[in-house]
Amino acid sequence: MLFESRRVKLRKITKDDTELYHKWRNDVEVMHSTSPSLDVYPKEATEEFVEYAILGSDTSKGYILVDKKSETSIGIVSLINMDYKNRNAECIIDIGEKEYWGKGYGKEGLLLLLDYAFYELNLHRVSLRVFSFNERAIHLYKKIGFELEGKSRQTLFRDGKWHDIIHMGILQEEYFVKKEA
Repeated sequence: MLFESRRVKLRKITKDDTELYHKWRNDVEVMHSTSPSLDVYPKEATEEFVEYAILGSDTSKGYILVDKKSETSIGIVSLINMDYKNRNAECIIDIGEKEYWGKGYGKEGLLLLLDYAFYELNLHRVSLRVFSFNERAIHLYKKIGFELEGKSRQTLFRDGKWHDIIHMGILQEEYFVKKEA
């Protein structure tokens, strides 16, 4: 099945996931490496975000990443800012359950999302943004085949200093070559 790998599967986000997403969205440790804002959101703001930005958007597709063995929802992967005319999108991944960090679940989820983007949606390019201090993520993205495309210098102030936001992208043909290798 397209939305399953050895250990994880993706399922479409539903309104019932709002509570779980709210927990992850308000966990500063979870958001530290992925969200420019470490604000605490009221439940109503998360409900509105899920309703309009995830469920009601024509330009985004969000999926809950599920551990197949335990059926535990562990994170979220999304394609956002989808441009169907130019066949481009941006991807986002957050592992909300910390006990799953550093064990390859994010990689499996991201590969499932990229399979969907390139094989099913026939996108030409998928991009992402990553904070310069998130070296583990940058290493993973390069390993998958993402290329460095540029950076926004000193855009993020975190932990008492300025950090760049790194822009990376992968083309459909590059992904296919990497998958066959």
